[in-house]
Amino acid sequence: MSRRFFITTPIYYVNGAPHIGHAYTSIAADVMARWKRLDGFDVFFLTGTDEHGQKVEQAAVATGVDPQAHVDRLSADFRAMAEAMGVSFDDFIRTTEARHKRACAAFWDRLVASGDVYLGAYEGWYALRDESFYNDDELTTLPDGTRLAPTGAPVSWVKEPSYFFRLSAWQDRLLAFYDANPEVIGPPSRRNEVLSFVRQGLKDLSISRSGFRWGVPVPNDPDHVMYVWVDALVNYISALGFPDENGPLWRFWPADLHLLAKEIVRFHAVFWPAFLMSAGLEPPRRVFAHGWWTVEGEKMSKSVGNVIDPRALVAEFGLDPVRYFLLREVPFGSDGDFSRRALIGRLNVELANDLGNLSQRTLSQVARNLGGRLPAIAAPTEDDEALLSLAAALPDQLRELIDRQALHEALETVWKVVRAGNAYVDRQAPWALRKTDPDRMAAVLRVLADTLRAVATVLQPFMPDSMGRMLDQLGVPVEARSLAGLAVPLPGGTVLPAPSGIFPRFAEQAA
Repeated sequence: MSRRFFITTPIYYVNGAPHIGHAYTSIAADVMARWKRLDGFDVFFLTGTDEHGQKVEQAAVATGVDPQAHVDRLSADFRAMAEAMGVSFDDFIRTTEARHKRACAAFWDRLVASGDVYLGAYEGWYALRDESFYNDDELTTLPDGTRLAPTGAPVSWVKEPSYFFRLSAWQDRLLAFYDANPEVIGPPSRRNEVLSFVRQGLKDLSISRSGFRWGVPVPNDPDHVMYVWVDALVNYISALGFPDENGPLWRFWPADLHLLAKEIVRFHAVFWPAFLMSAGLEPPRRVFAHGWWTVEGEKMSKSVGNVIDPRALVAEFGLDPVRYFLLREVPFGSDGDFSRRALIGRLNVELANDLGNLSQRTLSQVARNLGGRLPAIAAPTEDDEALLSLAAALPDQLRELIDRQALHEALETVWKVVRAGNAYVDRQAPWALRKTDPDRMAAVLRVLADTLRAVATVLQPFMPDSMGRMLDQLGVPVEARSLAGLAVPLPGGTVLPAPSGIFPRFAEQAA
């Protein structure tokens, strides 16, 4: 396959258990990876864990365990979360792996060779929680004198020897890069934020630390470890075999899409392109930063006790309804609020009533009135043609929407067809046609089956298991479930299995 697609999640920092925010990023990336596979692309989908830094070292010491044992346990939990969410990653990279450390050392050497690295001393406001330095004008001061980063993390004044990257020299080149590639940062609000930050002037970036040991050693200077964000960003190329640019996976570079949450867009859209270009490598084609989730109107917080374990949601509601809800509820790129009521509403109204009933009504009538055999295609009426043309347009419509990460719009586009299908059933009343015009009834049921096939095919990336079962019931062979497969109609007379409900309604249990 000549068309390639490389998509990444951020590697998740192992400073606690995975929560719904991590699941959200991973599920969204999974939908896009599955969509590209469905569309015939050669896909490489990368996720993993970020395991170095002072914060991790301190947490390990506090719990009395070796840092490696500490991150082994937490990384395994993130991997288990990804698997529980149905995330079809091709590789799970860990920054404590030998292959990653080799890549970091080679990447550092390239930065040094470019002349963009020098040894100095750093003084500045450092937020341990963010593993990031901030400028004085970015901070807020509380009445008690505590200074906070824009993320709300407390900062302290740090002074230590440090290697620096000449980020100040990259301002004009980055602005030229953004200008030449207007789609490289999304959504537009994040692009504007990055442009504003760069235009204000860039300062050289501290890229090593000497106050702790839990990190990737700086080549030829064992007193320093790499700044965690240099180490972390390199994961995207270490997983492809860097520095071996002739290896089998290097064909996927540059990344087509780095997907991440908005608080880390600066690292991916400013620092990372500058690092890459300094090292003589192509920058990513697109960085997209989505919003945050609140819970019932409140920010997620361990102290409040409202952090949601996505695996508990799946245990209660099922995997595909949770995947659907997270990508349907809010415009992708904006902030969203999680509520049980909203989840149950989406499940019962859209999945059970709209799509589930359309499938059940169609397939139960095929089973009852046509001996469970798919009817042949008949000459379409104007009403038939209207619905079939809506269904046939779905692949091209979703291709454009998913390519710009408008996942909520993609689902709404599909639901317009689902709603049109239900309206068509009501107008055509195949249950009445059974007595007055059996041939027309068969034609109507075939139109509905073909519409459902198109709907279920394009929804596979969002709800793989449920749509797989729907396609089973529609008699679609596994090898015919790609977008290209939709061009080949199923033969009339295909024997369909007995239909069964795909989405049961959810009822809250009385306390």
